[in-house]
Amino acid sequence: MQRSQREKNAFNAITSRHSCPSVTTTRCPTCLIRAGWTLLTILLTVSTAQAAPGGGRSSPVTVAEAKQLLMAPQTWVAGTVISRHEARLAAEVAGRLVLVKEVGTRVKEDDVVARIDPTFVKLKIEEFQAQIEADRARLEFLKSEVRRNERLATQNNAAQTRLDELRADREVARSKLQISQVRRKQAQEELYRHVIRSPFAGVVVERLMRRGERVAVGDNVARVIDSRALEVQAWVPLETLDFVREGDFLTLTINGREINAPVRALVAAGNARSRLLDLRISLDEGAWTAGQTVRVALPVATAKTVLAVPRDALVLRRDGAFVFRISAENKAQRIAVKPGVASGPLVAVSGKLNVGDKVVVRGGERLRPGSTVKILDEAP
Repeated sequence: MQRSQREKNAFNAITSRHSCPSVTTTRCPTCLIRAGWTLLTILLTVSTAQAAPGGGRSSPVTVAEAKQLLMAPQTWVAGTVISRHEARLAAEVAGRLVLVKEVGTRVKEDDVVARIDPTFVKLKIEEFQAQIEADRARLEFLKSEVRRNERLATQNNAAQTRLDELRADREVARSKLQISQVRRKQAQEELYRHVIRSPFAGVVVERLMRRGERVAVGDNVARVIDSRALEVQAWVPLETLDFVREGDFLTLTINGREINAPVRALVAAGNARSRLLDLRISLDEGAWTAGQTVRVALPVATAKTVLAVPRDALVLRRDGAFVFRISAENKAQRIAVKPGVASGPLVAVSGKLNVGDKVVVRGGERLRPGSTVKILDEAP
């Protein structure tokens, strides 16, 4: 940056005829002007030297290596986080609800979620218990009668017909006792089913009925999910079978965060109407919740070996894309590239790059070809 000729002439006219008699120049306007011009000249000179290629000051950058790997073109489909264990708990007996756990209550396996009034079934159990006692007493009486008549029969003091009749009555009494015991067990089982329990550990996410309402057999009362066993469900095209297998890792985007997760299952039976397949992707324990929207990257062609660099290494301009490669002398070299398919944080490129070349990932906006750089760190 140079001064104009008019500014030079004015500056020279002021300073050439000036001779400050004072020892200090802090109060002399002319000397202050001269000092200001001198300082400005020094600052502009230093700034120009630093901005020039190969200047004395190096620019800090973060770099990553260009890698060779298998990549395939992808398409994004929508998915949803769901629980692998989810149940709508229904009533198995009719009655009035006396308890339904609040939404958000955490329960363990076999914990009570809801309870139905058991008054009438408890009365039935008492009735069957009384009947059992009566049948048992009748059976004991007939047993003793059979024994007594058997002794008399050996002495020819009792008719065989009477003995056979008592034996038959004894067996009938034994059967009645067994029937009463079975009815009591049925009533006890019915009493057990007046309590609705969680089939697994989870959380109550919905109350479909409230305390005081009457339920019929089969009515849904509450919904419970296991918030720790989560996975992603996505409906994908039939062609996905050609490129995705169980155990393959796919890229997911959840809440702006990209992760890689394995395919748990790809149901090889398409929906007759939508012509789509059910894809299930496992999720590890994390900050996920059922119902979250997910985007899944699906390969749409066979993977090929390509040279890939991080997305952040690309610099896009109107005249094309390029990256800054760092030479052995820590100099920035501008290399034109052509972007290809992308997978997660990486993008395939073609150009005069080699495997292992170091490219700038952060700090490239301050670089020009030939600039000296200082490598701070290498991106993974």
